[in-house]
Amino acid sequence: MPPQTRKNTRRFINLPGKAPLPFSDAVLVGNTLYLSGRIGIDPVTGFAPADVDQELRLLFDGFEVVLAQADMTVDDLVWVQVFSPDVSLWDRFNAAYLKRFSKELPARAFIGSGPLLKDGRFEMMGIAVGR
Repeated sequence: MPPQTRKNTRRFINLPGKAPLPFSDAVLVGNTLYLSGRIGIDPVTGFAPADVDQELRLLFDGFEVVLAQADMTVDDLVWVQVFSPDVSLWDRFNAAYLKRFSKELPARAFIGSGPLLKDGRFEMMGIAVGR
């Protein structure tokens, strides 16, 4: 199909002030936002903090910043995938996760993984659909 007849345009979202990476923070296609994997990184050290709760705050705050670039919130998420090298942290992740949503929860997977970059304990990616 020729480009001029496509209905869904793409907008590549990249947050300012970070080192260039070989991927976008998110891609908006029509009203669907595809969010790349994010880790709760301390902006000063460039690594995940030693405190799990602080890492989770940074992770969710970062996710919300990317969603806001597309005029969306966590309530627009329909799919979330989480990777963690330590599945024993599932309950702690869930406690922080539930504080961020109003009532309707997206479909989700929590997957045990190998080591994550930057000493992260969680990496989260997702899909959001604007209402």
